[in-house]
Amino acid sequence: MKCEMMPVTKLFIAGCIIMALLVCGACKSEKNNKPGKKPVMPVTVAQSIEKEVPVQLKAIGTVEAYATVVVKSMVNGQIAKVHFEEGSDVEKEDLLVSIDPAPFQAILAQHEAALAKNQTQEKFAREQAARYAGLLKEGIVAQDQYDLLRTNAESLAAAVNSDLAAIKSAKIQLGYCTIRSPISGRTGTLTLDSGNLIKANDSPIVTINQISPINVVFSIPEKKMAEVKMAMAAGELKIDALIPDEMGNTETGTLSFMDNAVNPETGMIKIKGVFSNTSRKLWPGQFIDVVMTLSSLKNAVVVPTSAIQTGQQGQYVYVVKPEKTAEVRPVTPGPSTEEETVVEKGLSIGETIVIDGQLRLTPGAAVEIKKASATEGKAK
Repeated sequence: MKCEMMPVTKLFIAGCIIMALLVCGACKSEKNNKPGKKPVMPVTVAQSIEKEVPVQLKAIGTVEAYATVVVKSMVNGQIAKVHFEEGSDVEKEDLLVSIDPAPFQAILAQHEAALAKNQTQEKFAREQAARYAGLLKEGIVAQDQYDLLRTNAESLAAAVNSDLAAIKSAKIQLGYCTIRSPISGRTGTLTLDSGNLIKANDSPIVTINQISPINVVFSIPEKKMAEVKMAMAAGELKIDALIPDEMGNTETGTLSFMDNAVNPETGMIKIKGVFSNTSRKLWPGQFIDVVMTLSSLKNAVVVPTSAIQTGQQGQYVYVVKPEKTAEVRPVTPGPSTEEETVVEKGLSIGETIVIDGQLRLTPGAAVEIKKASATEGKAK
C-alpha cells in the first residue's frame, strides 16, 4: 500500500510547482504590460509681453544723387586751365575750367569798334537830316534830298543797334570761357585736361553729383499703397537706411515722393526718400536695406518669432499650462520686427510659450522648462 501512494504524491507536488510558476509568469507579464508614464520633454520658454510695436515696410533701395549735372562747354576753344581735382567737393559758383578767351576778346573788340564807327556816322547823319529839315521848310532843298538823309540816319541807327546786339552776344560767348559749378557737390572723373581742344556741347568735361542731401529710391507692393497714403495724411513718414557692413548704423530720412503710377509689369510703385547724409555714408549707386515706419501698435502682445509654428491648420504656438503640460494654441500673427512678432489673436499677456523644443512636443505632453539664455528667456 505504501509503495502505491508514492507516485501520486510526486505528481501532486510537481503539479503545484508548475501552477506556481504559471501564476508568477502571468503576474510578471501583467506588470510588464501596464502603461508607463509619458516622457518629460525639455523645452525653452518665454513670456508673452505687452509692447508698443512700429508698423513698418521693408525694401531694398538704391541710393541716387539729389542732383546730377554734366558739365560741358558752350563754346569751341582750347582749355586753358582746370581749377579743380577730380573727386573733390565743390561749391556752387566755384570756378571749374577756363577756356582761352583771346579769340572771343578779339571778336568783342571788333564789334565794339564797329559800334563806335556807326555811332559817329549816325550822329553826323542825324545832324545833316536836321539841317535839311529847316532848308526844306524854306524851300531851298527838294523833298527827295531830305528823305535820303533821313533814311541814311535811320539806317545807321539800326546798324548801331545791331552792333550793340553783337557786342552783347560776344560778351556772352566770352563769359562761357569761364565754366563755374552750377551746384554744390562732388566731382567725378575729369575727361579733358588743360591744352585739349573742346567743341560746344560735345564731350562732357566732368559730372557733378550732389550727395548731401541725397535720395534713396525703392518700390513697395501695390497692396500697401492704402496704408502708405493713410500714414502720409497723418504726417511726415520716417525712413531708415541701413548702412551696408555697419550693423546697427542707420541714416534717417523722410518720404519725399511717391510715383504717380503703378508699374503694371511688377505691381510695384516707386517711392523716394531724402536724407541729409551729412556723414557721407550713403553713396550714389549703393544698394541698401530701407525700413519705412507707417505707424505703431500700442498695447500689442509680442512673442519671439521662434515661438510661432506652422501646421496644416495654420499657425500656432505651444503654451505651457500651470501643471507643466503643453497646449496647442492657434494664433493670428501680425507685423514682425527683428526677432519679435505681434500676435493679434490667440494669446494673452503673460502666458508662457515654448520658443525651443517644439518638434518633440505633442498636445498634452509633459514638459520640463530649461534655463533660458538672456536672449531666449523673454520677448525683447
